[in-house]
Amino acid sequence: MATPTHGGRAKCLQRLVRLDLPVPRTVALSFAEVHRIAAGQMPDMAALLAHFDPDALLCVRPSSEDPDWGGPGAVLNIGMNDARYVALTESIGHDASASLYMRFVQGYAIHVARLDPDLFDEIEDVGQAGLSAALAAYEEEAEEVFPQDPAVQLREVLRSMARAWEGTTARLLRQAKGAPVDAGLGLVVQEMAPGLGKGECGSGVLQLVDSDTGLPQITGRYLSQSQGREALKHRNTSLFLEKDPRGPSLEELAPEAFHQLKANAELMRRKLRAEMQIEFTIQNGQVHILDGMRVQRSSRAAVRIAVRLVEDGIITPQEAVMRIEPGAISELLHRQVAPGADRRVIGRGIAASPGAATGRIVFSSAEALACTSRGETCILVRRETSPEDIRGMHAAVAVLTERGGMTSHAAVIGRGLGLPCVVGAARMKIDLQRKTILAEDGRTFREGDIVTLDGTAGEVLEGSPDMVEAALDDAFQTLMGWADEARDIGVRANADTPADAATARRFMAQGIGLCRTEHMFFEADRITPMREMIFADATEDRQAALAILLPMQRADFTELFRIMEGLPVCIRLFDPPLHEFLPTDRAGLRDLAEALDLPVSDVTRRVESMGEYNPMLGLRGVRLGITVPEIYDMQARAIFEATLDASREGAPVVPEIMLPLVSANREVELLRSRIDAVAAEVRAERGRDFTYRRGGMVETPRACLRADEIAPHCQFLSFGTNDLTQMTYGLSRDDAGRFMGDYVQQGVFSEDPFHVLDLDGVGELVAIGVERGRSSNPGVTLSICGEHGGNPESIAFCRAVGMTYVSCSPFRVPVARLAAAQFALSAQGVRKPPRM
Repeated sequence: MATPTHGGRAKCLQRLVRLDLPVPRTVALSFAEVHRIAAGQMPDMAALLAHFDPDALLCVRPSSEDPDWGGPGAVLNIGMNDARYVALTESIGHDASASLYMRFVQGYAIHVARLDPDLFDEIEDVGQAGLSAALAAYEEEAEEVFPQDPAVQLREVLRSMARAWEGTTARLLRQAKGAPVDAGLGLVVQEMAPGLGKGECGSGVLQLVDSDTGLPQITGRYLSQSQGREALKHRNTSLFLEKDPRGPSLEELAPEAFHQLKANAELMRRKLRAEMQIEFTIQNGQVHILDGMRVQRSSRAAVRIAVRLVEDGIITPQEAVMRIEPGAISELLHRQVAPGADRRVIGRGIAASPGAATGRIVFSSAEALACTSRGETCILVRRETSPEDIRGMHAAVAVLTERGGMTSHAAVIGRGLGLPCVVGAARMKIDLQRKTILAEDGRTFREGDIVTLDGTAGEVLEGSPDMVEAALDDAFQTLMGWADEARDIGVRANADTPADAATARRFMAQGIGLCRTEHMFFEADRITPMREMIFADATEDRQAALAILLPMQRADFTELFRIMEGLPVCIRLFDPPLHEFLPTDRAGLRDLAEALDLPVSDVTRRVESMGEYNPMLGLRGVRLGITVPEIYDMQARAIFEATLDASREGAPVVPEIMLPLVSANREVELLRSRIDAVAAEVRAERGRDFTYRRGGMVETPRACLRADEIAPHCQFLSFGTNDLTQMTYGLSRDDAGRFMGDYVQQGVFSEDPFHVLDLDGVGELVAIGVERGRSSNPGVTLSICGEHGGNPESIAFCRAVGMTYVSCSPFRVPVARLAAAQFALSAQGVRKPPRM
């Protein structure tokens, strides 16, 4: 791809000229030339002006590589002076001529001479009186008369715009938008066609598509010199400008010009291979095209536009896939706050799960369930969520927490459920006792108050602003089909419940890459036998409690297998420390004491004795499987029996059993033997055979380094990068949100490592694990199942190191599918189109 030298606007205008469209005479200054101007090396102004008619008015517009990077504002009517004012009054009248001159004086004063804008706000006169006042104000403040020489005017405009681009403030602003430090600016000097005269004159913009829906529809605006108001109107999807009830439309005022504009827009669409907006003027009935730019579009419109361009034979399906930002796909999967809605922000946090929802504030899972039973929507507010909040999260339409980061409990579960979620809203004070929220502006919101949570923007809004519904239409499905044809890495979903699995299936996941079985034990009918198992001292007592849970777990797995219909399902055996399932409040302790027929004091002491200083580094994962093996025995049996039950009615099921938190090959050896023994028992009891796959979850640094010893005992290894990042950095993923913003802002971390995979540290460990695992077991399946699996930048890394698939939250599956396709197409030489 050629290195840009003049910017997108200049390149587009060059192409319009080559299409023989009526573009006014234009001269483009390169990035290098503008850089020299900023340093004080001015071009030959006489030579520059020689390209234009001596009486022409000029404008200067910025031309950066990417229009989103911003730039100095355009300056119009350069060349307007006392003599030109007198000459123009004969052709367009005193008022119009004075208006042109006055606008130039004001623009030049503010943007070039850097005078106070308030000087001109006080001028109420129009026409010649207003012009005289503006010239007098300029002379008094600048201590010099307004420059009359067009060469001087143009020179100072160019110098001002060049220096504005290279100023510190402008550089920091565009770097925040992703521009490189050395991003260049081109400038376009263009002869103006001011749209003023005795015939039909005016100016406007026109496009052939609706920016919000992407449907074919002529839309735009036209300001006629004679009307002084908008005259472009539209109706539904017809290529027709409906008559304006306030006056004639452009089609009626200048039918030839109108039809020429339509033809020009269609020609630009086909030749520039994009939906374009035309900026135009009409001078005595003659069309002049001043600029062309890609139509601004919503995410929904972008998908429809790309698909229609393919259907019309203008671009290829591969190019359409490259034109959609993967992150924009998330907006199509969830309700969003409408673009023009009134946003009264009362708090901010980390945008942990996209989408928006409105509901009443509640502060506990019980209140969320009660609210739902009354048919009301609610937003669950917690300092931070824990596994026992799962039921409340299912009942709520959104979740807000004061603490947490991108991989905290609320964030991970929120993304899995498709719930809008904002975490780490530390500047909002949540008081669970008084059931109040102290907003950032000092106001207090109470339980029952209605708020809106925008998980896409990371904001909490007062009241209920207008919403835009999710849009998974035919165009979306068509685009994703093209993406699937292109990508060369699999995409699975992390799914814990049948509802999650159904969502994963709807979004075309290629299986389940992580099913966290512990979430299944928090249901009301399961938590008591689970706690009885935890309190049991003898193997027999633990087995008796687990016997109650076995049919429930078997039913869960059977439903999961049936929903996935033969696609692979990777089930992670029990992972969290047992104390997470024990009550912490007085009421819960009393209920448990009653169920166990023990004094509350005994239960309280036992619960306290099970606490750990560092529970995430304590008795969890495979360590539980080895020290309390009855749990894994029960789960393995449930998986195998569900495999046989589900295989009766559908495609054969091949479950994948994953051991969490492995660090040593001996751990895998011990548990592999027990799982194989359970499989043999089930085969003998049922008289039927089945197959299954064994694997480990690599989420400790040691597992990465010793992957060559672990891999021979596994058929697959899945990198759990949430915990691996936590352990590599020595960071609590639940607490990092308190300071992560400061770390990123001050450049300690370039990105939140729980959001974007740290390639230098964590990535190196993963790469080592991949290389060593394959060295001892070339056929081992390798994947990633942390939240990084849905992040486009992280997917590029996974593909580069040779992973088989990535697995992410169900609602991030389409994002991962599209990102994976774009990386594959980029490797084949398909490029994203330049910005215009």
